[in-house]
Amino acid sequence: MQLSKSDYMLFLRHPAWLWLKKFDKSKLPPIDDDLQAMFDAGHEFESHAEQLFPGAVRLGFNNYDEYLALTGKTLQEISNGTQTILQGRLDIDGLTCIFDVLQKVGDKEFDLIEIKASTKAKPEHEYDLAFQLLVLEKSGYSIRNILVIHANKEYERNGEIDPNLLCAQTDITEKVRALKNTTEQQVALAQAVLNKQDIPDISLRHINSIGVPGVSQWFQEWLTIFKTLKPNSDPYNVYELSYPSSEQIGKLEGTGITRIADVPDYLVLRPKQFAQIKTTREDKPIVDKEKIREFLEDLQYPLYFFDYETMSSVIPFFDGMSPYKDYPFQYSLHVLRTPDAELEHYEYLHAENSNPMPKLLKQLKEDIGNEGTVLTWNMSYEKGCNDRMVALYPKHAEFLAELNERIDDLMSPFSEMWYFHKDFFGSASVKKVMPVLAPELSYKELNVGDGLLARRMWTQTILEGKYQDSRSQIMEDLIKYCTLDTFAMVRILEVLRKIAYE
Repeated sequence: MQLSKSDYMLFLRHPAWLWLKKFDKSKLPPIDDDLQAMFDAGHEFESHAEQLFPGAVRLGFNNYDEYLALTGKTLQEISNGTQTILQGRLDIDGLTCIFDVLQKVGDKEFDLIEIKASTKAKPEHEYDLAFQLLVLEKSGYSIRNILVIHANKEYERNGEIDPNLLCAQTDITEKVRALKNTTEQQVALAQAVLNKQDIPDISLRHINSIGVPGVSQWFQEWLTIFKTLKPNSDPYNVYELSYPSSEQIGKLEGTGITRIADVPDYLVLRPKQFAQIKTTREDKPIVDKEKIREFLEDLQYPLYFFDYETMSSVIPFFDGMSPYKDYPFQYSLHVLRTPDAELEHYEYLHAENSNPMPKLLKQLKEDIGNEGTVLTWNMSYEKGCNDRMVALYPKHAEFLAELNERIDDLMSPFSEMWYFHKDFFGSASVKKVMPVLAPELSYKELNVGDGLLARRMWTQTILEGKYQDSRSQIMEDLIKYCTLDTFAMVRILEVLRKIAYE
């Protein structure tokens, strides 16, 4: 059985991940629409990056038969002396990889180039390319330079996309070569997994066991799979700890501890874990009424409860935008003029295939006034959006700067642990706090229930022209979702007042 580059990267995440892909794929989560949208964005970036190689021969494949024939086509192009080959494939000794760019620099000598839709070369890219290097060298080729082409985070769109400005490149030759021995050892272990009849140990202690830096998302991804492989009826089991490490989980498993309440102090990693264990063990929340009161007494009426929904993409949508930066297309705004006033609601949702910010800003200036506290959840996000709009629209700079001065963070009482409940599970997100303090509200009833889905549905519906038969329903769903975000803040503030003064 062949070991591909993607197989190898799965093995580095967790050996059982590779085994499941090969022998029990149904246990792995399917590619959902959000993940597919990420793949599509990556392919779009790749198409721009490939324009940096005029005259290149692009191979690739569209079906399994073409995949099987790809190695032969690649060897033929190499034999023909083709200067640049895109999406070729090589295989040897049970290993196979598809490379992005192979550029001839001498007799059987090449530069190896990977295209990644990120804003920098990441550590996992080094391991990816180290596998490719192993295959190429086993195949009898010499590699001079190893580079990653990625998005230039400083790029600002101005008219048509210019690949030379959009793309940047980083030389990681030495870093990749330093992984030679590690790669050979790990490849041998991965091939051994392919010969196992039974799944390797699924414990979280084996996640990223060789310590690839900067890939904490692997833990959460495997944890999701782990929970389907080993369901636990106890909602307060140790796998629900706040931001655990694989080493910590391994020690807990080794000592037979299964419940959060039983975790000893010497195995606790961070303050929020201490708080989570304490509130779970004692079955009562942590409450610092004095701190909550200080927070509440600093608020000035009228109160504005404010939330943006944003677009973001590796390929900027409109002029002035940069890769992967967030720009608003929607907001929800609940307003309390006085403590006893009737709650008001204002909103904006851009419905045209055009830059939403000019019209959004015009309406926001009318809706949000020039005095009173503006409450957001995780205020750095809204402030960051406003700062980016200052750079794009200097005529609104004074308004946006003053708006940022008025913003306060309703998440603070929870992130600072002035109020901490066991059912927050160590998180201060509104989606963890709301079910505890305002259980009558729920995102589960909504067709759009999270920000990533809201972003994708707006982008695909408004900018890409999809789902036109259900356009009006999607727009209504987006409004309901953003409205709930700010209404939840209203309800949470009400409950905080009761907690502080009861």
